[in-house]
Amino acid sequence: MSRFSSFDGLSLLDSLVPPDAHNIEVSLGVSKSLGKGKYSVFCLYANQFRDLRERCCPSELDYIASLSRCRNWDAKGGKSKSFFAKTLDDRFIIKEIKNTEYESFQKFALHYFKYMNQSFESGSQTCLAKVLGIYQVIVRQPKTGKETRHDLMVMENLTFGRNITRQYDLKGALHARFNSAAEGSGDVLLDQNFVNDMNSSPLYVSNQAKRLLQRAVWNDTTFLNSNNVMDYSLLVGVDTERRELVCGIIDYLRQYTWDKQLETWVKSSLVVPKNLLPTVISPREYKKRFRKFMSTYFLSVPDHWCSQGTSDPCQLCGTPNDAWSQPKSLNGISA
Repeated sequence: MSRFSSFDGLSLLDSLVPPDAHNIEVSLGVSKSLGKGKYSVFCLYANQFRDLRERCCPSELDYIASLSRCRNWDAKGGKSKSFFAKTLDDRFIIKEIKNTEYESFQKFALHYFKYMNQSFESGSQTCLAKVLGIYQVIVRQPKTGKETRHDLMVMENLTFGRNITRQYDLKGALHARFNSAAEGSGDVLLDQNFVNDMNSSPLYVSNQAKRLLQRAVWNDTTFLNSNNVMDYSLLVGVDTERRELVCGIIDYLRQYTWDKQLETWVKSSLVVPKNLLPTVISPREYKKRFRKFMSTYFLSVPDHWCSQGTSDPCQLCGTPNDAWSQPKSLNGISA
């Protein structure tokens, strides 16, 4: 059954988007149900994002249908207090981003599309969680003329279709990176939690899986550093049902601007102990620390230990899932 009866949304969008246009604005008129204002949606790099979605989404109609049905989502563990929503089919996450992130992404957006396309075409490893659209929604009050603006990012949900029992947000830093929430609360755990867990009840991956993860981290951090990006995280989910780790780099829209440099100076001078580096450091130092942490604390064992026929299998280990789609994303390290 068609999701769109007589209204062909794709044809409408095609008529509004010139082939050579980077950004478009679509006016949605006055909302009769709310009666409060006029909505406009500014689509950043509309054609480039649609080309990317053609590579990794079932179809553009499915993408639109997913976004048309969302619910608010309490993303536990985040400190930004940003608005989050999930599509009802659980495929996509919508996050309200700061204006600094919106403007920062515009500066390296074309490099992002080039990097993702090269990853698809060459099959090189990447674990960047795919950003699939960035939109600016403007609400205008007809009586007062007041405008409110919301910058929104749509990204893939790394945990779609999975039973995740634990999640970690890893930045490669240990200072102030511990979540003391009670076990089972569903909160996202941090770097010190991960180190503690690897010491008390380690999760092993095969040598091959770790090599793939290290290669992806190396590729992605090289790309992010070249675009002056820092403060990103590796989101790691533990799927005990499939015996897999789900890995993806998130929060990579922010470049190292003057305010971040000031934050680095304040933290390193007044807050962080002298033998440690603050969470926010230069992109080059951030890259080095991030790589070192992922190499050190992801524990591996020989590949043959993780074969299904072993009498004493690892808790969570194995080789990459053959069903991964290109680019070779570290969304699953299989048991």
